[in-house]
Amino acid sequence: MAVFDASKLNLPLMKYRKLAMGLSIAMIVVSFVSLAVKGVNYSVDFSGGVAMQLAFENPPGDIGEIRNVLSEAGHSQATIQAYDDGAILVRYQDTADAAQQSILEALRGRFGGLAVQKIDNIGPVVGQELRKQAAVAITLSIAAILAYMAFRFRFRFGVAAVAALMHDSIIMLGAYSLTGREISTSFIAAILTVIGYSLNDTIVVMDRVRENWGRLHRDGIVELVNNSVNKTMSRTINTALTTLLPVLAMFFLGGEVISNLAFAFLVGIVVGTYSSIYIASSIVVEWYLIKPVRR
Repeated sequence: MAVFDASKLNLPLMKYRKLAMGLSIAMIVVSFVSLAVKGVNYSVDFSGGVAMQLAFENPPGDIGEIRNVLSEAGHSQATIQAYDDGAILVRYQDTADAAQQSILEALRGRFGGLAVQKIDNIGPVVGQELRKQAAVAITLSIAAILAYMAFRFRFRFGVAAVAALMHDSIIMLGAYSLTGREISTSFIAAILTVIGYSLNDTIVVMDRVRENWGRLHRDGIVELVNNSVNKTMSRTINTALTTLLPVLAMFFLGGEVISNLAFAFLVGIVVGTYSSIYIASSIVVEWYLIKPVRR
């Protein structure tokens, strides 16, 4: 039995499409303003810094203890990752020797014996190259999606789907900028995952629109798209609700590193569900009203 069944409600969703599109434009503008004013908090992967592999004689029981010690020492932005039995990987942006000494002294003062196994300096050139590669990966993904949608359905549907995906990505990036959360390589993986998640819902909606296209002259484009979205909305919302449950658990209980990744999924699922219902379908409606086509 479905958790939520909206197929019989026939909500007048397209009646409020301009309001929804106005809300989306406002969120995109806020995102761009935040990106211009505050920028983004790049991790060591993108900005450069130091990666230090450490081994404890008496390993702490929880990485959270290490994170608390470093935060008290003024290194709250450092990323801590379990590396091996009794070893951790600490990554931080400050390349000065004083920062390294401060971290080692804080950890030795709290946990005792500590050995430095390896220190790697990550230069800004490497970070810049990673940013370029991430941008290329996202661009190629979006281009492939446009080509698939244009081939599988029609060109207008492809443009609408890509616009919805760019809408989701920009708002996710803006949310990280506004909250000051760290952007790492895992954030790029999250964006690509959300793109696939949102695209799946959009394809379901566009497929129903394509199936109902024969009733275009009888129903009109607004009613046709509205009915199509209503028929698929139960699936969209049920999928979002069941996906949100583990993401919320990760966000509240997963610790700082996992919580940062879960935040991307949380924003992406909410915005992606909204865009699947409103953005792509609204673009199709407005485009048709401006320039009607039979096919």
